[in-house]
Amino acid sequence: MKILLIGASGQLGGELLRHNPGHEIVAPPRTLCDLERPGQCAALIAAERPDVVINCAAFHDLPACEGDPASAFRINCVAVRDLARACVAVGARLVTFSTDYVFGGARSVSWQELDAPQPLQVYGISRLAGEYAALAEAPDAALVIRTCGLYAQQGSRSRGGNFVLARMREALAGERIEMACEQIVSPTSAADLAHAVFALIAHPDAAPGVYHLVNEGACSWYEFTCEIVRLLGAPAEVVAVDRGARSGAMRRPLYSALANTRAAALGIRLRPWRAALAAFVESTSRGGAPLKS
Repeated sequence: MKILLIGASGQLGGELLRHNPGHEIVAPPRTLCDLERPGQCAALIAAERPDVVINCAAFHDLPACEGDPASAFRINCVAVRDLARACVAVGARLVTFSTDYVFGGARSVSWQELDAPQPLQVYGISRLAGEYAALAEAPDAALVIRTCGLYAQQGSRSRGGNFVLARMREALAGERIEMACEQIVSPTSAADLAHAVFALIAHPDAAPGVYHLVNEGACSWYEFTCEIVRLLGAPAEVVAVDRGARSGAMRRPLYSALANTRAAALGIRLRPWRAALAAFVESTSRGGAPLKS
């Protein structure tokens, strides 16, 4: 299978390359396939004629999205629509990613794929719009994968790392860590997600549409941080704080844990979040380099 991978330098893109089960993957640099340059990626798709296009690129800096909604919609929606259109033109499937932030209503059980979205900020709205754009342009060829709280050995460049690496550094330094206790999420290993993505695109019964792929279970960011500290055996103190799921005026979902309903029906499951985190912490602690500031 020939795959064109967009956004290979990010957390998920890096894990897809690392865990490739043997596909031919074309991973152009951003200079050759930039979602902010209309037509560039479409021309590459027409030239390469892949079987599958996997789009890992997005504008996911939440405060920046609030300040620049035009860019958020151009990258997270319009560019996704253009990718879907280009895929249809060459008979390729499109795999693109979305987020738990499409949800925002009151909840105490994990969101399933058919639950009604209710985004609370520009970021979530733009990602939901991208979902609709992909499925409208390529209803028979688009797989939209929602995930949550990704972390990997290779941190996100736009975010300056990722949540787990940052908490590991703080814990090992013995810092006092204040962490939100009101937001419930499904933190996910990008490596586990990469394995699940390859399983999904290879499955003969994987119909187009929306899928949730996250490590099983749910926790607050406070509980997640406590587990990181426990696994490290670090001297850090973790303090629970309730910020009302707000960053200034911007709202975040109080409960955005996801349920892998459709993928599980195909036999595709991700391990529990505690097991994934334990493996990540052990591997990162042994390697050491990602913890250097």
